[in-house]
Amino acid sequence: MFTAMTENIEVLTQSSIRIQDGDRTIYIDPIQMKTEPHDADFILITHDHFDHFSPEDIGKAANGGTILVVPEKMAGKAKEASDSVKQIVTVKPGVSKEVEGLELETVPAYNVLKPFHPKSAGWVGYILKAGGKRIYISGDTDATGEAKAVKCDVALIPVGGTYTMDAKKAAELVNAICPEVAIPTHYGSIVGKPSDGEAFAGYVKAPVRVELKLKF
Repeated sequence: MFTAMTENIEVLTQSSIRIQDGDRTIYIDPIQMKTEPHDADFILITHDHFDHFSPEDIGKAANGGTILVVPEKMAGKAKEASDSVKQIVTVKPGVSKEVEGLELETVPAYNVLKPFHPKSAGWVGYILKAGGKRIYISGDTDATGEAKAVKCDVALIPVGGTYTMDAKKAAELVNAICPEVAIPTHYGSIVGKPSDGEAFAGYVKAPVRVELKLKF
């Protein structure tokens, strides 16, 4: 049953994620899209860095009914994509919200010792309720106290290092929150090596199952 749920989760490039939840299609941080499916019901953005917020790729995924969800502090920048979507909804870190039937929670996403993603920026990860499961898409974060408090069934976690956790630190976070499935992201292209996913899997402890979705 649960394998069928994770089969509906794709990691396309970097941290570009597509989730099919019944008849709803959800994208998170679409970038470098090779096609123009225009099938998004929702597009969620974690923060405004170029490898996560791309108005061009939002336009490829969106259609006239798409809802774009962004952190509150990038409301102004999100207007660059306003022509592609029906509505822009803003969220703060650490809230629960329902948007047109999509239940989501936001988790602060930030670096602890690195300068790239300061907590003050207000960037977020998302926990989505889909298919009866809680899916955590962490965004660019370290193993913060808020991340360690997440309760989820599936965790999509950056492992490429430099701007986020490396494979070992990411595995330590996953081992702490113990989802049923962990999926590594944010490696093998813009940052990190293609082998980082396998390295991450080697550090993750049972009973967590690792699924490698990125293809190179």
